[in-house]
Parts: sequence; C-alpha cells; structure tokens
Amino acid sequence: MTARAAAPSLRAVTFSPPPFDPRPPLIPAPSEPADIPAWRDDLAVWRTRTRDSLGYTGHLYDRADLAWTSRAFCCGFVMVYDQRFYDPATGRVTLDKMLDRAAEDFGGYDAIVLWHAYPRIGFDDRNQFDVYRDLPGGLDGVRAMAEACHARGVRMLLNYNPWDTGTRREPLPDLPALVDLIGTVEADGLFLDTMRQGAAEFRAALDARRPGVALEPEADLPVECLHDHHLSWAQWFRDSPAPGVLRTKWFERRHMLHQIRRWDRDHTGELHTAWMNGAGILHWENVFGSWNGWCPRDRSILRLMLPVQRRFADHFVSEDWTPLVPTLAPDLHASEWAHAGTRLWTVVNRAATIHHGPALRVARPPGEVFLDLMAGRRIPPESQAEETTLALEIPARGLGGVLALPEENLTQDLMDFLAEQEARRQRFDPSTRFPDRPVVRMPQDSGTDRRFPRRPVAAVPPQRDLRARSASAIMVPEQNVVMRSRFRNRECGTYTNTPFVDRVPPMEEFGRLVTHEEAVRMGPVAVASRCVTNAEFLAFLGATGYRPADPPRFLDHWTDGRPRPEDLERPVVYVDLADARAYAAHHGLRLPTEHEWQRAAELAPDYTEFVGAEAVWNLTESEHSDGITRFVILKGGADYVAAGSIWYPDGGRQPPDFSAKFLLGNPGLDRCRTVGFRCAADLA
Repeated sequence: MTARAAAPSLRAVTFSPPPFDPRPPLIPAPSEPADIPAWRDDLAVWRTRTRDSLGYTGHLYDRADLAWTSRAFCCGFVMVYDQRFYDPATGRVTLDKMLDRAAEDFGGYDAIVLWHAYPRIGFDDRNQFDVYRDLPGGLDGVRAMAEACHARGVRMLLNYNPWDTGTRREPLPDLPALVDLIGTVEADGLFLDTMRQGAAEFRAALDARRPGVALEPEADLPVECLHDHHLSWAQWFRDSPAPGVLRTKWFERRHMLHQIRRWDRDHTGELHTAWMNGAGILHWENVFGSWNGWCPRDRSILRLMLPVQRRFADHFVSEDWTPLVPTLAPDLHASEWAHAGTRLWTVVNRAATIHHGPALRVARPPGEVFLDLMAGRRIPPESQAEETTLALEIPARGLGGVLALPEENLTQDLMDFLAEQEARRQRFDPSTRFPDRPVVRMPQDSGTDRRFPRRPVAAVPPQRDLRARSASAIMVPEQNVVMRSRFRNRECGTYTNTPFVDRVPPMEEFGRLVTHEEAVRMGPVAVASRCVTNAEFLAFLGATGYRPADPPRFLDHWTDGRPRPEDLERPVVYVDLADARAYAAHHGLRLPTEHEWQRAAELAPDYTEFVGAEAVWNLTESEHSDGITRFVILKGGADYVAAGSIWYPDGGRQPPDFSAKFLLGNPGLDRCRTVGFRCAADLA
C-alpha cells in the first residue's frame, strides 16, 4: 500500500526526521549538461561526509548470507488471491507455473513478496498471522512454497502490516511473532508495509532465528537506517528530465531498491531509473485484486534488461560508478560502471522515437572490443584511435547497453550470452497497448470451483420449499430497474479493475463512497427473509452426506460435527461459496444475486428483521472473474467491526445498497466467522 498514512513501529515510537537526509530519495540531475560535473562532485562530497558523520562501515553488506539482496533485481508482488497462485478448479497452489510464466514473459523473478492480508483482512477477526496459517497446507504449505522458490534460486519475502491492530491479538508481541513465523516457514525476508524502517531490534532477533533474512520497507528509507535494511522500495519517486541518482544506492552501492509506480500504465520511467542506477524493479500486475498489466513493450524491455543486470551484477555494486557521462544525442543519457578491467555503459532513450546512430564517444585502449549487450552483437568501432564513436539502435523509450573488455576476455560463454540476447531482441514487441482483462460475471455452473456439485441432489419444488422454510419470504416482482449500489473506495476497485490509473491517488479518495449503477432485469423471485441456520445446515449434511473437497475451517464453530444447542437457530457461518451453493442446489434453490438481495431488502417491511438479530455478511450469486482475480459481492454487513485502520473493510450493519467486494482465495481463507448466506427461488 502507500506510506501516506502513519503506521506505528513495533516499538510504538515516533520517528524524527532524519538529520542526514536533506536530499530527496531520487536526487534530480541538473537541467544543463555543463553543470553535471559539479553535480557529481557534490554527490561525492555529500556521500563521504555523511558516511563519516554516521561512522558508516557497511559491515552487514559484507555478510555472505545477505549477499543475495544486491542481486535481487526483479521482485514479484504475488497475491495469494490470484488464480495464477491458487487454481480454484484444481484446489492446488500453482506457484511453480506462475514462476514459469514470469520467466518466459519478462525474465522472471529473483524474489517475491507473498502478499496475504489486505484487502481481505478485517472481514472477520483473523489477524495477519492467521491469514498465513489459513493458506493451503497451513504453515507447512507456506514452507513448501519457500522451498519451491529456493529450488529455483528465488527468495521469498513475507509481508508485515503494522496497522493490523483491530483484529485478534497473538499471544506474543508482533516482533517475536514475526521472527517465529519467518523461522517456521524458512522465508528470506520481510516486507514492511507502510513503514520507512523496522525497529532496531529486528536485525538481532532475525539473526538469532534465521540468518540471512532481509528487511525491505515500503517508504523512503532514511540513510541512517540503511546499514541493516538491505532492500527498499523506490515508490513513486519523481525523476528529472535527465535521470537522477537514487540517494540510498549512491550512498551504499550494494543496497537494492525496487522501482514501483503501481497504477501507471507506462513503466519506462521505472525501468530507466533502475537501469541508470544499477537498481531493481518491483513487478506488480495484480494490484490488490485490480488488474494493471504491463504492456508488451515494457515486458520486452525488462526481458532484455534483467539478464544483463544478473550477469554483470558486480559492475552495479562497484565503487567506480559515474552517472550521466556524455552522450552524442540530447535524448540519450548514460551511466558508466567499471569493474575488473572492464567498462559497462547503461544507456536510456528518453525520446518517443527510435535512436539509430552515434550514441557514445569513449576511450579505446589497444586491443579492446565493444559489445552491444541489448542487440547481442559486436559494435564495430569507428576508428582505431584513442577514442572511438559507438553507434547504437535503441527503441523509443528503450534501453541500450555496451560492454568494453580486452579481446582475449571474449569467452565462448560470453558469446553464448550475446546470442541469447539477440534472440530476446528478436522477440521485442514495441506495442504499448494495455493488456485489458474484462471482468465478467461467472455462471453458477461455470466449473471455476471443483467443489460445487453440478446437479441438485434430491431437489424439491423451489417455491414450496422456500415458503416452507421462510414463510415471510420477500417476493420481488418481475421488473427492469436501474440498481444503484454503493462501495467504499478501496484499491481492489468495485466491479471494474484499476480504480486509479497513471496517478498517485490522494488520501481523501480512500474511504469515500462511490456509486455503481447497473440496468438489471430481475424477478419474479422469492428471497428468504432470513439466513440459513446451523440447524438447517445440519439437516442438509444429514440428508446428503455433503463434505467439501477442501475442508479447512468448514463449520469451524461446530464441535464434533454439530453446532452447540444454543447456536441451532443462529446463522450458519464458516461456509464458502461452494458450500452455500451446494446447500441451495439440494433444495432446488439458489443464492440471490446481489441486486435481488438488495431489492428484497428494500421491499422488506422491516430491514432490521431482514438482517436478523445476529448480522453476518451474506454471500450472493455474484461470482466475477477477470481470469486473475475472483470475487463475490457481500451484502448486509456484520456485527463485527475491525477498528483502527483505513485499510480494513467496513464493519457493522450496512444499508441495503451497500456492497462489499470480497476477494476469493482458497477455502481456508474464504470461510469466515462473519459470513453466511440465504436462499432464493425463481417464481416464473
């Protein structure tokens, strides 16, 4: 999420403005090329003085168990509510397939953040630790995910939400609970959501349990905290026309920053910053349940960039880095990196047109050859003189890369690498079209959930059955009507994807109500005036022998397969969409759509009685999917309220027109103490 809302640290202390960070996190470049040498000198002086002031040694970056961080150039944001992560049709985690697709599509991940909580946390009292426990296989399953990542050379970071203070509390404070969780699942890092830095105790506590675990805060990392935070996000950093320098990367060359502007459709700004600074990218397309996919051009650029960064990672941690060396075209900008007798130039084309021609004029020691690292070929020098001009072809808004080395160092392995880059260049797609994924309403028998029985069992006439079970069922007449429903404005969106595009949403947009209008034909239909009870669900189990294929948390409030006597007439909860559909199908019924539910609630003589003495959110027949994220609409509200943060969903009883978007994951996540259902019958 964003760091604009204040978040408490684990020590609940107020963090003072850093005395050593007078410069912005992305230090802008001068507008005049003539001022660049003085700018570089000023950067060098600031770095030396600040390191001396802090007594900085960087000794934690010398540790072998943390060396992976400086090579984690691409970090993937993996939502556990993503159908590429968990396939509802098979009931299996498909992380391996997800990593395979990433490797083929844009070059793959060096690390992932396993995002688990927001925007689902807060519908019931489960805390962020519980959500990890309720992933498929529990914590053993999460450890298996980490092992699958490690087998591929990928690191796995867990997520920590410091604002989660309104759900149930763990027996331990957050810090030891986090350390225990990381050790149990053998994770490699911790992403610190909304935070600038972790508590000072983190490093020692993690090292005592599992050495080599890195910390990565979301917000701009203060320089004085850089020594024990090996990673950080470079989120919405504002760059200058000529690419600037990342402050923490300049200060500590081994620190890894992941560039991210999650609502942007054009990612070339992030790619340019990363390429010019020897830094990384956060690849993020499923933004909390909203699809914001990368266009073919940006995927192509990343697919070419990552192999170079990985192969020449030692250059990008080198002390011999010269930002903004001269180029031969006004829209080209370059950094120079030197390591072990070789030089490497990273070049960006800021123009919206292809650059083809002279790009760099560089010194040429005798016997040195030049390689185009993006095109995968040798660059013929202009002359054999002490200086030579290098010509490059760089796509619009694209990247160029040049390596200079003695000819005797031109190994077969390096030539093979160039051939691979040439093949990747052949796949380059300059299209900037947005890979749209329309959200569609899924039919009840769509087959997206393997646990839903396709044919009703022992069905009875629907109208008679519903009336018998709910004598005061609400009759919704046949009608064409424009239904107006209200949603809380959240990053998961409403029915459509991507509520924010190409902008940083101001905080005042979060929390306001937005209205969705839809022309609907409905009825005649009868909607039950109350929720299905524990007693009714118990009778259904006895009549059918129904058991879900994936049982975690199924009827978790029952004891020894039965509800407590005092709970028989209370709403049944701890059921997911498939469980509710199975119950309805057995009785020849179905769930009401969200619009039918709302219209019935509006027609009810007493809405308070319609919601019931005990309010629980109601599942509706509203399954939607864009092929990446599934969700349903919940209606009615619940008595439970998770208080204390704007990132929680609404709690409490809600008016009939209020709708909550409920992301669907695996059954253990979907079954909640606060979610039940009621049935409906077609009357035609």
